[in-house]
Amino acid sequence: MTESNLREPGQRVSPNARLMWLLGACVQSALVLFLVVSAGTWWGWFDLRWWQLAVLVAVLATYVGVVPAWRYRVHRWEVTDTAVYTQTGWWARERRIAPMSRIQTVDYAEGAIARLFGLASVTVTTASSKGALEIAGLDRLRARALVDELTLKADAVAGDAT
Repeated sequence: MTESNLREPGQRVSPNARLMWLLGACVQSALVLFLVVSAGTWWGWFDLRWWQLAVLVAVLATYVGVVPAWRYRVHRWEVTDTAVYTQTGWWARERRIAPMSRIQTVDYAEGAIARLFGLASVTVTTASSKGALEIAGLDRLRARALVDELTLKADAVAGDAT
């Protein structure tokens, strides 16, 4: 494999994905805060001191402020005539390359929350033991066009996808 195949993929996910991830981080943080306050105050499982609550709020605010923006910077994808490239993660990065000749199926999905933001995911299933490649957080129209593009490109490449 040449060095150029290991470069960072060129396409970013939709900016709306950052908003969706921000909303998700806010909901998760609010839930954690609610559970900790409930366990400490209402249920009496432990004594919750003001400074402990302040530290928890600071940690959760940092999570909300950092993780969605970091994910948006890291999550990338690209399609060439020969392969699909993805890069995911926020703590540990994973780059994957799926040659067109190995593509078995291309799936399109819109989750309920993603639909509110006009987003969808494209999943590329290959014969890899590592599993499918998912490109999450794409603009809905771009995702549909990508499914069509990948289907045509994979069909045009000789091979049995195994």
